[in-house]
Amino acid sequence: MSLKIRLSRVGAKKQAYYRLVVADSRSPRDGRFIEKVGTYNPRVAKDHKEHLTFKEERIKHWIGLGALPTDRVQRLLVKTGITTMPEIPTQTKQDKPRAKAQERLKLAEEAAKAAAEAAAAPAPAAE
Repeated sequence: MSLKIRLSRVGAKKQAYYRLVVADSRSPRDGRFIEKVGTYNPRVAKDHKEHLTFKEERIKHWIGLGALPTDRVQRLLVKTGITTMPEIPTQTKQDKPRAKAQERLKLAEEAAKAAAEAAAAPAPAAE
C-alpha cells in the first residue's frame, strides 16, 4: 500500500479550499482518505493564519511510516520548515550538445592547444 500526503479539494466552484490528507495512492483525489492532517486555503493572504494549517507531529509520523508528499504538498511543507526540498536531478542528455557538435568542440579545443603550444615553444635560433 503506497501512501501519499496530498491535497483533496473541497469548497464551491471557483472558491477552492483544500484538505491535506494521507491517502492510498490508488484512491481518487477527493475520495477516501486515512487521516486529515491539515488544510490549505489559497484564497487568503500568505501571512494569514488560515492560509496553511496542519498537524506537524502527524505529518512527521506518516512520513516516518513511508508516506510520500506530492510535489505541491512538498513545497508547502518546505515553506513551513518541516521538510527540505529534494535535489532535482540534473539532466544527463538534453543539456549537452549533440554528438557532432561535441566532436567539433573537441577538435577546436585541440587546435587551440596546439596553437598555444606552438606559440609557447621557443623559436629556433636564426643563424
